[in-house]
Amino acid sequence: MTVIDISASVMQFLLAFVVVAPLLGAVAALLPAPPGLKGKNPDQAVLRHGVTVTGAVLIATIVLAVGFDHDHPATMQATTDISWIPALDVRIHLGIDGISLPLLLLTALLTFLCALYSYFKLPAGPSPKAFVALVLVLESGTLATFAVLDLLLFFLAFEMVLIPMYFLIARWGSGQRQAAAWKFILYTLLGSVVMLLGLLLIGLKSGTFDMVALATDNGRGLTTSVQVIAVLAIGLGLAVKTPMWPLHSWLPDAHTAAPTVGSVLLAGVLLKMGTYGFVRILLPIAPDGMRTFTPYLAAFAVVGIVYGSLACLALARTGAKGDLKRLIAYSSVGHMGFVLLGIATMTPTGVNGALFANIAHGLITGLLFFLVGAIKDRYGTADLDTLAGATGAALYGRAPRLGALLAFAAIASLGLPGLAGFWGEMLTLFGAYSPAEGLSRPAFRTFMAIGAFGTLLTAAYMLIVVRRVCMGEHTPHSRLSPDDRAPHAADDPEPSGAAGVRPAATTPQLADIQTYEAAAWTPLAALTALAGLWPAVLLGLTDPAVQKLLAGGKS
Repeated sequence: MTVIDISASVMQFLLAFVVVAPLLGAVAALLPAPPGLKGKNPDQAVLRHGVTVTGAVLIATIVLAVGFDHDHPATMQATTDISWIPALDVRIHLGIDGISLPLLLLTALLTFLCALYSYFKLPAGPSPKAFVALVLVLESGTLATFAVLDLLLFFLAFEMVLIPMYFLIARWGSGQRQAAAWKFILYTLLGSVVMLLGLLLIGLKSGTFDMVALATDNGRGLTTSVQVIAVLAIGLGLAVKTPMWPLHSWLPDAHTAAPTVGSVLLAGVLLKMGTYGFVRILLPIAPDGMRTFTPYLAAFAVVGIVYGSLACLALARTGAKGDLKRLIAYSSVGHMGFVLLGIATMTPTGVNGALFANIAHGLITGLLFFLVGAIKDRYGTADLDTLAGATGAALYGRAPRLGALLAFAAIASLGLPGLAGFWGEMLTLFGAYSPAEGLSRPAFRTFMAIGAFGTLLTAAYMLIVVRRVCMGEHTPHSRLSPDDRAPHAADDPEPSGAAGVRPAATTPQLADIQTYEAAAWTPLAALTALAGLWPAVLLGLTDPAVQKLLAGGKS
C-alpha cells in the first residue's frame, strides 16, 4: 500500500536528491548571494538559504515516505545501481527499506529544525556562511550513510560527517571546545581506520562490496574466522561512533563544548550511524562472527546503561557543579546501551526494540538539548548548582511553558509508558529475555535484569533534574543584571545555598518559550507522544525488514 502512487523513476530521483541536494546547497552557501536575495544583510541571506535547502530536503523525504510501498517494507525501494569503480566492483548503489526510511526522516527533520533555530539564534562564531555550509555537508553525509548499499560508499559517507562536526565544535562551541573537538576527531578517526580494514576484508573475501548481495548470502561465502575478524574490526569502529562504554569518553566533552544545534545533531543523528551499521552490515553479513561477540556486546551495553545512569546521578546531586549538557550526554551513553543490548539479542523483538529506541532517542534527546541550550542562553550557564540556587530554579514559576516542556522531555527520556522512550526499552528487555538460538539464556536474562535496574536509575536522575530545575521558590519581582547571571563564590563573602551560590531569590526573570523556539521544538514533542501512543506506525515499517534481514534475505 502506498499513500500516493509515485513512479519508480521519480522515487529514484527523490532519493538521489535527498542525498545530493544538501551537498550542492553547501557549495551554494559559500558563493555570494544574488542581489535580489541578500535580505537585510548577508548573514540573513545565508541563514535563509540553509532553512530553504533543509526544508526542501525534508519535503522530498516526506514525499519519499508517502510514495514508499508500506506493504513491502522489507524490499529495497527507490533503488539506483550504477557502476562506479568496475575493477573493485564498487557501485553507486542507493535504496531504502523499512529500516533506513525512519532514520532518513529523523535526519531530515532534525537538520531542518536546527537550521530554523539557527536562523533566529545563531551561535557565536565565525562566518555564518561556513556554519550553514558545514551543517549541510553534515546532513548530506548522514543521509548518504542511511541510503547507500555499498560497503565502500558507506565508509565514505560515514567519514564525511566527521570534519563538519569537528569544526562546528571547535569554531562555534564554548568552553574547552578545541580539546573536545580534537578528542572527538581522534577517537572517531582511529575507530574508522580499523573499520575500513574490516570492510575491505569482507569485500575482498566475498568478491563484492554490495550490501544487498552480501546480506542475501548471509555469511555463507565467508569462513567463521573471517567473520570473527571482520566483526571485531568493524564493530570497534561502529562502537566508537555509537558510543559504547568504554569507548564513550569523547562524547560528554563534545556535547558540553558543542553549540546547541551541534549537540542536537550529534545526539539525534550521528550516534545512530554506529548502531545502524551493526544492524545493516554485521547482523546479516557476518552472523557467525556476531554470535561470537554478542555476549560481550551485551555485557558492555548493560555496563554502559548503569555507568551512564550513575554518572548522571553524580552530576545531578547538590554541590557537584554538574553541567546539564554533560548530564544529558551521559544519559545518551545509557540509552544507546539499550540499543546495543537489543542488537546483541539477534532476535526480531530485540532488533526492532533497538531501532525503535534509536528513533525515540533522537526525538527526545534532541528536544532535551534544545531545551538545555535555551536555559543556558537565559541564565548564562548550564551549571546545575548555579541554576538551582538554594531552593531550585523554579522554571514552573518563571517560565511555565519552558518548565513544562522540560519535564515532558525528562519523563519521556526515563521511559514513561505512553511516550516514545518506553517501547524501545521494553522490546529490548523482552528480546534479552529470550535471545537467539545459540546464545546463553542465563547470561542474557542477567543482562536483562541489569538493564531493568538501569531504568530505575534513569528515573532517579531525571526526577532529580526536574525537581532542581523546574521546582523551587519563585520571587517574581527579583531581577539581576546580565553580569550577575553566573555568580561566583568569590564575589559573595557570605554565600548561601548549595555550593556557595546565591539563593534563588536573586535569580533573574526568564523569557518563556519564544515563537521560533516553539516552531523548532513542537514537532519533536508531538512525535514523541505519537510514537508512544501509536508504535505500530514505526514497528510496521521495521519488523518485516528485520525479519528478512535476520533470515538471510529471505522474507
